[in-house]
This record gives sequence, C-alpha cells and structure tokens, in this order.
Amino acid sequence: MKAKSARIAIAIWIVFILACSAIISRSQFTADLSAFLPRSPTPEQQLLLEQIRDGLASRLILVGIEGENAQTRANLSKQLARHLRLDPAFISVNNGEPVSAEQDRAYLFNHRYLLSPAVTPQHFSADGLHAALSDSIDLLASPAGLLVKSMLPRDPSGEMVQLLNQLNGGTQPALTDGAWASRDGTRALLLIQTRASGANTDAQQHAMLAIQQTFNAAAKDHPAARLEMTGPGVFSVKSRDTIKEQVSRLSIISVLLIASLLLLVYRSPIALVLGFLPVISGALAGVAAVSLGFGAVHGITLGFGTALIGEAVDYSIYLFVQSEQNNADRQHWIKRFWPTIRLGVLTSIAGFASLLLSGFPGLAQLGLYSIAGLLTAAAVTRYVLPHLLPANFHIHDVTAIGQRLSALAQRAGALRWPAIVVLLLALTILYQHRDNVWNDKISALSPVSQADIALDARLRADSGAPDVRYLVVVSGATQEAVLRGSEQVASVLQTQVDQGALAGYETASRYLPSLASQRARQASLPATDVLQSNLTQAVQGLPVKSSLFAPFLADVAAARVQPLLQPADLDKTSMAMAVNALLIQQDQHWSALLPLTALPGVEIDAARIRGALHGLNLPNVLFVDMKIESDSLYSGYLHEAILLSLGGLAAIIALLLVVYRSPMHVMRIIVPLAAAVISVTAGLLLFGQQLIILHLIGLLLVVAVGSNYALFFNRSDNETHIAPRTLASMLFANLTTVAGFGLLAFSNVSILQAMGVTVAPGVILALIYSAIFARNSHD
Repeated sequence: MKAKSARIAIAIWIVFILACSAIISRSQFTADLSAFLPRSPTPEQQLLLEQIRDGLASRLILVGIEGENAQTRANLSKQLARHLRLDPAFISVNNGEPVSAEQDRAYLFNHRYLLSPAVTPQHFSADGLHAALSDSIDLLASPAGLLVKSMLPRDPSGEMVQLLNQLNGGTQPALTDGAWASRDGTRALLLIQTRASGANTDAQQHAMLAIQQTFNAAAKDHPAARLEMTGPGVFSVKSRDTIKEQVSRLSIISVLLIASLLLLVYRSPIALVLGFLPVISGALAGVAAVSLGFGAVHGITLGFGTALIGEAVDYSIYLFVQSEQNNADRQHWIKRFWPTIRLGVLTSIAGFASLLLSGFPGLAQLGLYSIAGLLTAAAVTRYVLPHLLPANFHIHDVTAIGQRLSALAQRAGALRWPAIVVLLLALTILYQHRDNVWNDKISALSPVSQADIALDARLRADSGAPDVRYLVVVSGATQEAVLRGSEQVASVLQTQVDQGALAGYETASRYLPSLASQRARQASLPATDVLQSNLTQAVQGLPVKSSLFAPFLADVAAARVQPLLQPADLDKTSMAMAVNALLIQQDQHWSALLPLTALPGVEIDAARIRGALHGLNLPNVLFVDMKIESDSLYSGYLHEAILLSLGGLAAIIALLLVVYRSPMHVMRIIVPLAAAVISVTAGLLLFGQQLIILHLIGLLLVVAVGSNYALFFNRSDNETHIAPRTLASMLFANLTTVAGFGLLAFSNVSILQAMGVTVAPGVILALIYSAIFARNSHD
C-alpha cells in the first residue's frame, strides 16, 4: 500500500514538473517597470502609462558619435542615417540633413492659407495687406531677403514666413558639415524614432543592434570614432540585461555556496541532490504560476525567486537533520515535526497572500510566486522526498553541534533584558527618522546607472529632444474635437510664451488645424475683385505695384475652394511624425498632447499654467507633470504595500490564534519576529538607507522565514527544551537563507540589493530573538 502511494506521489510530481516546464518554455520575461504600475490608474496615471509604453518619448533613441574630427563625424552621421532610413524598424532618422525639406516646404506653401492662424478677414483688408506688405518689404534687407523676394509675388501677406518661423521655433542643434552637432562641437547627433514601442524590449534591442552594426560598418576605417546611445528603449534593454546578468550570476554563486554548505553538513552527495528537489520544484511552480496569472514574468520576480532558494531549501534540511537514520524515524518526523513546518508554511502564505490584493501587478507577482513556490517546496518535501530516499540513506551525525547549540539556547533567556534595551534603542532610532523612513521617489527603483542618466541628459540637451515632463492633454470623442480643443489651449500657451513663462510648446493643430478653423480661414479669404481692390489701396505709398501680385490673386482664389486638409496630406513630410505622436486614437477615444518646453535653467510654473488653462473652462483639458505623477504613483504604491503588509501580519496573528487559542502563546511567536523587523529597519536607517518597496518585501520574508524558528522554539507539546538536532537544523537552514539572500546585498541593482541587506541580517536576528524570547529558555 505504501509502495503504491509512493508511486502515485512521484508520478503526480513528475507530471506537475513537466507541466510547469512546458508553461515556462512559452512564458514571456520582461524588465518593464510599468509592471509595477497600477491596474486601475487615474486619468493622469493612465497618461503616464501610455507615454511609458507607447508615447513619442518612449520610441526615441538619441545617438551621439564621438572621436575623430568634425567632418569625419558628420560623414559617419550621414552614412548611418542613409542606411537606417532604409530599415523598416525605424520611422524616422533625423540628423539635420534636408531629406524632407522639399516636401515640407511644398506642404506649407500650398496650404498656407489653411494653416496660418493669421488668416482673418482683417488680415486681407486694405490696412491688413498694407501692414503685411510693409513687413515683407522690410524683410528683403534681412538674411531671409532672397527667400522673401522669391515668394513676394505669390505671398505678399507673409503667411509662409510666419509658418517657417513656427517650425523653426524649436531648439534644434546647429549644423556642422551638413549634420547636427552638439553645442560644444565634440559629437555628431542623430534623433531616431523606432517603429516599435518603448515597452517592446526585444524590438528595442534589435533596433540598437541594427544601429551599432551599421555604425561599425561605416566606421571601420575610423577606429577612434565611437557610438553612444540613450533613450527610454535603451534604458529598458540595459536594465533587462543588467537584471538578467545579476540574477544569473548570483543564482550560480548562491547555488554553489548553499551546495557547499550542505555538502559540509550532510557529507552525502545524494542528500545534496535530493535536498534541492523541493527548491527546483518550488521555483518552477512559482514562475509557471506567475506566467499563467499575469501573462509575463518580470525580472525582479526572477531575482526574488533566486533568493527564495535560501528559504525553500530549509524544508529538506529539517527533514534530513531532524529525522534520524532510518525510515521509521522519518515517519516519526512527519508526525512530530511536520505540523510545525506546515504551520510555518501557512503563516508565510498568510503573509504573502495579502500582496495578491495589490492593485500593482508587480507586487501581486511577488505574492503569487512566493505562495506557489513555498507551497510546492513544502509539499514535495512532505509527500515526495521521503519516498525518493534510498533505504540506507543517512547524513553526517550533527548531534554534537546540536548539543552545543542546546547549551547556548538554554542560556539565551539571560539576554532578554539586554535584548529589550537594544529594541528600545532601535525604536528610538525609528522615532528619530519617523519622517523619512520611506523613499517615495520612483527613481529609487530604477536600475539605470548614474553614468547612463548623465549621458541621457547630455545628449537630450544637445539634440533638443523633448523632455515631455510637462504635458497638456486634450481628450475627446473625435479627432476634430481634440484639434479644436488644442487650438484653444494653444492660444493660452502662446500667451504664456509671449509673457516669458514658457520657451515653447508643440501641438498637432499647428500642422493639421481643425476643420472648423480651416473653414473659418477659407471664409476669411475675399473674392478676387474685393482682394484686387484692397490690394490696390494697400500698395499706396509702398515701392511696389499691384500688378506684381497677379499670382497672389490666383492663389487666394484657388485656396477659397481647395479641399480641406486631412492627415493623409502630411504623408512624406517630417510633420507627419509629429502629428502621429501628438494625436492619439485608442478605440473610440482621442487625445491630443501638447508638450511644454521650459526656459533654459528655469522650472515651469505649474500653478500658473494650470490657472491659465482653468480660465478656458474646458472639461477635457488636463495639465500633467509627469515627474510629480510618477512619484505620486509610487508613493501610493508604497502606501498600499505597507497597508497590505500590515494586513498580512494581522492574518498571521489570526491564524496562530485559531491554531493555539492562546494569546500569550501567539505573543511569544510574534515578539521575536517583530523584534527582528524593528532591529533591521533601525539598522538600515542608521546606515543612511531609506526604505523602498523591496525592503518591505524583504521584511515580509524575514517574518515568513523567522516564523519557522519561533514556532520550533514555542511548540505546544510538553518538551521543556528544544531537541539538539532541531536546533542544528534551524542553524543550517538559517545559514543557507543568509547565503541565498546575503549575496543580493552585493548586487548593484538597487531593488535586488534592498532585499539582500534586509533579509540576511533579518533572519539571523529572527533566530537569535526566537531563542532569547522562547518559552523553554527561561520560564
């Protein structure tokens, strides 16, 4: 009967492992931090998510070419741009070359009367034409004189000049040898837009590879030339690579370290191999569960899983060390110790289950991974592992170590008062730092290095790429509605520009006015006889004759009946990219984005802009400070995680009360766990570390792992002292946990490092405090 049960258990386990492996083989892995953004965002947060995943800024790759001389850099820039423009992976490649200047100029000139906001009935009156003609004649003596002179017979009202001034109002880089160059002249610049969104990390990696390979081919005769790239997509790729490299390296080191430790303890390679089966099973179950539950597995979850090796291996240690040398003793272990371990697993699940309620998918992923992993590891230890042990299986006798530990544990109660003093000091530190315990800035989660951030700031400043920190968003049901709203907002923003509060702004309505505005401008154009009469009066006193402007009369007559502009008319112009980026349709909803540009070295006065927009009294206009929103988003995320963690603690206490039905017994279990959490938190603050969300997850792990120690020290049977082999098993389990998590402390990825510096000292303290405050050590 036992043999049949064993075969069934092993068969179920093998099928389960194969199923998990099949799921994982089809899983997607990501390093996109948007996984740690909420499921149900506010309108501002929704905009933030859209911009992170698919916004214009997320698709930009800023490229710098350094080394060699200016002419060589410019030539390399042109070669790189020429090849990349043929690659369908890129929507546009700008380096200052006039590749679409002819199409741009034709679009503006042929539709100038529909595009120009200056087109009003007054503009084409005798006085209006006289003023415009006077301005055009004055421009003849300026550097733009040749251009104005060539256009004067067809455009005496100056619409084209005004449109060109609008287009050139940005902060584009200067040209050196026909290509963009930085302000200090040390690098050539390119601004590349990918077809794939910034959230598509694989596509961004392919784009980066294409850029690098094309540059390498072009620069093969110029060894001193080098390429630099930056942008949100580049950050995503580098972050994923960094996390992947760190997780892989730390996993290997962690496994080797734990294996060496266990081999030293067990003196049995078979025990070592069998001991890792629950760990591997738990890791596969965790990844498969997250993949099924969320559709993708985040790199941080994998990193967390790597660390969880240190806890999952505890169960097999308890089995091997606490049981004696034969099968009968292992059956005894199941009856005597399994209930305690099972309760420890349940307390861990109660704590992590609270994370499943999080509105942030990334946090819920960690909760699901922990529950699935620990549950599977414990189940394999209980129901599969005993059946896999050989008949003559045994490990090195650790009784002597256990007896020494037992002697120490019996004297641990003497440290209660010193421990209470330490806890009071820790509480004092917490009180002193009560206002800055948590770092609520989202940048604290970023794995991007300071060097990469500095490079991004340098290239962004040189190239004039949009920062898109400040946006005005106009929402509506139709394209026409949001374009009309954009025109109203633009009039307010232009006033702010004129008053010196803004350097500029961008809007799709500049290149594609609303149909209403186009009709109004068309209606402002007078009939030919009226225009001829006005023109005759307008030239009075000016050094031109009205007969010169016959082409102007013909163009205006044609403009009065020409078709209104549609998005397709922008094809093959550089303005099409701007309109596509600034005018977004999602299902039946349209949004128009108006990014604002601050004056150099001056922050935008958000309150002033909000106040000015409020005067429009438009319900669908939103002013968004992306940095404030992202920090606010993370702050809410952190606040929710703290509340959920407290909920998890309440669930653990409730579970223990149900099991033991003794508040005093529960308090003996909770006190060492609380002491460990307080001590670690105080220590982190004392060393200048503000806590981020991953510190909080680490504290949850301290409670989960430490609960096993507290439960063993406070078992409800009649033993007055804990057995030496049990103490030895806890010490070995503790050392493997420290080895697994402690390595993360050396990671240069802040989110992994936070867990390492929290869990490693935390579980050590949980074991020590459990011994000190245990019932049988003093009472």
